[in-house]
Amino acid sequence: MTLNEAELGKDYVIKDVDTQGDTEMKSFLFSLGCYSGETITVVSKKRNLVVSIKDARYNIDSELASAIFI
Repeated sequence: MTLNEAELGKDYVIKDVDTQGDTEMKSFLFSLGCYSGETITVVSKKRNLVVSIKDARYNIDSELASAIFI
């Protein structure tokens, strides 16, 4: 399932990041610490998702969230 389907407050392990060949998006997500094996938590869902990766929080849109498989 993708990050868009995640429950609030629950820890998930990233299984894959599939950006469909968009290397710029993949490198951006990697720079946030978003790669296979890393733990991610959805903190808030409104228009965008607020996620916690390591000790940082990021605001990502649904397009980015749909590329992250948990």
